[in-house]
Amino acid sequence: MTAGLSAQLFELLTPGRIAIVVFFLIVGSFTVDYTWQPRYPGSLPRVGFGGGVIGNIRNWATYLTHFNSWVEEGYAKYTKHDRAYVIPSAPSRPQEIVIPQSQAAWLLEFPDRLVSAKAAHADVLYNDYQLLGIDDHLSITSVHRHLPRNLVGLLPGIQDEVHESIDAALGLDTENWKTVNIWEAWLAIVPRVTNRMVVGEEYCKNKAFLDLQVKFADTLVTNSFILNMFPKVVLRLVAPLVVISNWRIWRKSFGIIGPLIEQRLRDMERKAAGDEEYEAWEPEECLLTWMIRQAQADGCADKVDASLLSKSILPVEFAAIHTTVITGHNLLLDLLAADPELGCLNVIRSEADRVFAEQPAGYWTKDGLSRLHRTDSCIRESMRVSHFAKALTHRKVVAKEGITNTKEGWHIPYGSFLMLDLAGTHHDADIYPEPNKYDPWRFSRVKEEFDARPEEEKSIEEALKIKRLGMSTTSDTFLPFSHGRHACPGRFFVAHELKMILTYLVRNYEIKPIKERPKPMWIGQTVIPPVQATMEIRRRKAV
Repeated sequence: MTAGLSAQLFELLTPGRIAIVVFFLIVGSFTVDYTWQPRYPGSLPRVGFGGGVIGNIRNWATYLTHFNSWVEEGYAKYTKHDRAYVIPSAPSRPQEIVIPQSQAAWLLEFPDRLVSAKAAHADVLYNDYQLLGIDDHLSITSVHRHLPRNLVGLLPGIQDEVHESIDAALGLDTENWKTVNIWEAWLAIVPRVTNRMVVGEEYCKNKAFLDLQVKFADTLVTNSFILNMFPKVVLRLVAPLVVISNWRIWRKSFGIIGPLIEQRLRDMERKAAGDEEYEAWEPEECLLTWMIRQAQADGCADKVDASLLSKSILPVEFAAIHTTVITGHNLLLDLLAADPELGCLNVIRSEADRVFAEQPAGYWTKDGLSRLHRTDSCIRESMRVSHFAKALTHRKVVAKEGITNTKEGWHIPYGSFLMLDLAGTHHDADIYPEPNKYDPWRFSRVKEEFDARPEEEKSIEEALKIKRLGMSTTSDTFLPFSHGRHACPGRFFVAHELKMILTYLVRNYEIKPIKERPKPMWIGQTVIPPVQATMEIRRRKAV
């Protein structure tokens, strides 16, 4: 009887019927998703194929290929005329309201209890699933409070890692030119330099550990892209399967770094308890130490263990490695493809030689790095023209009653998403003349012209304005680090890191220019860098 019933059921499960069931499940899931998404007022203009069921289906179907053109269309039609507009998103995400630059202050001044950057970022990266059940509060707070006060002390160690990692990645051969993949070179440098700050001197050199941090960062991006394609209603079923790789990578990483964290916890606990054996002992200054110290200050040290700390460094590893590698990759491509008459590498080398000669004991100081005005300018300009995201400033409305834009007269509900358009702003000719051109001295030129003027023709207001042209200074017209109180807390570290890498590179290596800059590819809001790009390089002979 049972066997006969099973046979009948099996006969009913034809490929066609299974396909029909799957089709209706997918349609049903997206329909439920659609009903859950926030509804925006009809007064807000839209790009793409509009609202409604049919419009949304067309938007989802073309999101991967049309998002760039939608951003450009919206900027020209609405942002330039100080109007907000709605842009389509991936299938599992609500559409976003793009706020014009003229209203950036309105968006950024909302308190976190009404409009949240953290909630927006958590949704974009699916933190609830991808970050292995931990909140990034401890790591981000530790970076905010401890990195700035320890940055000067970290510089000598960071410089050592820069020199050693570049030598290892590019070689010491002064006779023969070699072809080097630019992306792989940055991957060999940035993780090691970054982890001098994250886990300290010993483990920042552990290749197995570094490879796992890179793999986790790559996996986070890939999984975010995959999860974007699923309706939200099925994420609780799908996401745990997708993030199995995240857990696997973390377990391997913990197997390497766990003993260090456990020992650091024991040592700092004994130090805090007043153990006489630890009276003269001080922990190495790095993120692991800062998180333990922050937990002690917050009165929750008893809730912090090695497992939690090893997971807590993952958001920082992702943010620091992923974005810095792309930024450095873009920087070299922009410099090598720049007009040869500008002599970019020679100019940077000359500036670096001059300033470094004045540094004590052969190590960069904070003051010395701040005087690399042209080096700073060429990096900032690359970050402007060669952005790796269409937007980096996102907010989610978390006020149950929603929020109101009094200037335009619209109200949006809880769960709404808003963003600032980085790409359009950075390529606006009214803000940056010849916006699509890489002009390495665009920002340093302003300072040099100001410095050349007689003292009586200078004003304090102009001087302060020029100081805000540094690469780590954010504004509503320069958004690579976002802007406002939630701007990237590690941007000053990144600025020093990139300057050290670039100056060591040009002072110790010859690099041939490239004829044409290879372009990235965009899939929705995700950039695919030209990772196949190479450069011809040779170690310079000692003078």
